[in-house]
Amino acid sequence: MDIYADHAATTAMSPAAIKAMTRCMQEEYGNPSSLYRIGQRAKETLEKAREEIAAVIHADPGEIFFTSGGSESDNQAIRTAAMAGKRKGKNHIISSAFEHHAVLHTLDRLKAEGFEVTLLDVHENGIVHPEELEAAIRPETCLVTIMYANNEIGTIQPVSEIGKICREHGVVFHTDAVQAVGALAIDVQAENIDMLSASAHKFHGPKGVGFLYARRSIQLVPLISGGAQEKGKRAGTENLPGIVGMAAALKESAAERKTEAARLAELRDLLISGLNEIPHSALNGDAERRLPGNVNFCFEGIEGESLLLLLDEKGISASSGSACTSGSLDPSHVLLAIGRVHDVAHGSLRLTLGRENTREHVEYMISAVKDVVAYLRSFSPVWRDLESGKTPHLL
Repeated sequence: MDIYADHAATTAMSPAAIKAMTRCMQEEYGNPSSLYRIGQRAKETLEKAREEIAAVIHADPGEIFFTSGGSESDNQAIRTAAMAGKRKGKNHIISSAFEHHAVLHTLDRLKAEGFEVTLLDVHENGIVHPEELEAAIRPETCLVTIMYANNEIGTIQPVSEIGKICREHGVVFHTDAVQAVGALAIDVQAENIDMLSASAHKFHGPKGVGFLYARRSIQLVPLISGGAQEKGKRAGTENLPGIVGMAAALKESAAERKTEAARLAELRDLLISGLNEIPHSALNGDAERRLPGNVNFCFEGIEGESLLLLLDEKGISASSGSACTSGSLDPSHVLLAIGRVHDVAHGSLRLTLGRENTREHVEYMISAVKDVVAYLRSFSPVWRDLESGKTPHLL
């Protein structure tokens, strides 16, 4: 049995997205910036996609800017707010300790440029406390950037409360919503979101394309210089087939969201219940405030890499955390942020469910993980020391 359970890393393209892209590549090959009819047809197609995407998150089409994906969108949003703050003499940014590296590495670069950064605690359940955010805001705070839902442990942040606090204090609020768009109902107006990042391949669209929502009052700072595309805020001929595929995938995800979220949440909870039966294991992140398809566990006494390789032999595609850091030997910064010690964090497993997963898949995964964990522990000197009492159990 082959089971794909790494939908947080990427998703298979939907037939609707493939169909829309194929038609676009065959019929709408014009450059949207050209004045002749073929180009203007492409322009109309581009703007229709912008309208469709804007409608899903309750934005105005003029507030949607197309990018190469979440990382570019995060970079542009954060640097925009930082530069605007700098012009006003404000150099303080608030974020959280377990943001995606697209955010954290951008903040590191800004710190080297003289900005101060406060990283809020996400606590054991992986959720920022709004009152701690409000207490961290200073007169010189120019940006709050808190992800909508975590890419590793799936915890959903109190975005509406955060947005309300930021609006009351006159601070720009950006959210990395790469894991949330398509999976959760998002309303940028009601939630007081000033900027939002998204990536198509997380909701069954193509790779290499995404969008940045920026409220009209935000004057984006371009990262790429060149032509006047995207109102001069993102130079380069638009990836029209990718954008059209993204819009088709997002429309489909939005239409199916309620029923699919309920189905995935049921499978998620079944998977959590089964894995909880493994001795000295622990669910990472809040059990309820989490994405419908996200399950993330730590198992004491094993290495996550061995677990993944043996699960792959059983036909299960899983991960130990973000695909963007899969080459790192260090434990997940997300798990360390919620208080997992290094030895425990090394034994992590992320299973993220999607459209093609079934109850049969979940039951097979529970059985396979139990078998692999038991097998790895059977010859682990670390586990032997834990069981003998030489080393105390941490889970």
